[in-house]
Amino acid sequence: MEELDIMISVNENALRIVEEICKAPKDYGVLVEETDEGARIIDAGIKSKGGLQAGKAITEICLGGLGVVNLTYMNYGDILLPTISVYTDWPVIATLGSQFAGWHIKVNGYSAIASGPARALALKPKSIYKEISYKDQAEAAVIVLEASKIPPSEVIRYISSKCNVDVNALTIIVVPTSSLAGFVQVSGRIVETGIHRLFMLGMKPEAFISAYGFAPIMPVHPDTDEAMGRMNDALLYGGVTSYFVAYDNDEKLQDLVKNAVSSSSKVYGKPFVEIFRDADFDFYKIDPNIFAPASLTVNNVISGKVFTAGAVNVDMLRRSMGL
Repeated sequence: MEELDIMISVNENALRIVEEICKAPKDYGVLVEETDEGARIIDAGIKSKGGLQAGKAITEICLGGLGVVNLTYMNYGDILLPTISVYTDWPVIATLGSQFAGWHIKVNGYSAIASGPARALALKPKSIYKEISYKDQAEAAVIVLEASKIPPSEVIRYISSKCNVDVNALTIIVVPTSSLAGFVQVSGRIVETGIHRLFMLGMKPEAFISAYGFAPIMPVHPDTDEAMGRMNDALLYGGVTSYFVAYDNDEKLQDLVKNAVSSSSKVYGKPFVEIFRDADFDFYKIDPNIFAPASLTVNNVISGKVFTAGAVNVDMLRRSMGL
């Protein structure tokens, strides 16, 4: 059972990874700049090329330094695809407390989806941090923005104020949706996808002990909507997860697992870009049950029972790639 220790700082952990990137930005294919007010900006795909290494490092940063990330490749039917695997022994803090993309930033026309350790300072959203009984108290903040533009100064000041840190103690990593680094770090959210789904179905955060998952890294597409579709398809149709939990009711746990995979959704069976279009490009109109891994396995360490649901859907991965 995970003890949500307030002494763990996801921002301080992530900052160590950031410093390694800044020592050799060319090795990661990123550009590092400092604003007039002293904020550090890491461009991972706007003017820079980004890449696999950047995506891997961003995934580790989003996990607050509490996860191990590896890149490999796997066969999905007759297709060989690069694949990202993630495991963590701090599943709740690493995912719900850091990686979850739970902060939508909209300031003076600038819009970005924010994730990563800075959320644990700004407590975005507060409801999750109340449930997991965690907050960070670091004096520096690291945030990842999924956006196509570098944030202007008013956005930077807004983020620093919400995190209660000085502007010169803020690191902002910007990764566009239609970039290789973007595709890598989204597939790297596979463990978080399953945990969030189980959490929304009612599983208490203290039940999670450890977690593992992997997902394919789909071919990059320059169109933002198509890119978003492929990214989500990697998780919904190709993502595999495994969790070790301590749960006192096997019957209820089995029911949770059955409903925690994407195939439980009424819109399952279409590429995500089609689902998005059918919802008039409004995420709030999409059946939330679709935002789940393709396959999910849970081992209850109290009873020794194992429950599993879902499966990788190779046909849907092929359709997503236009094959």
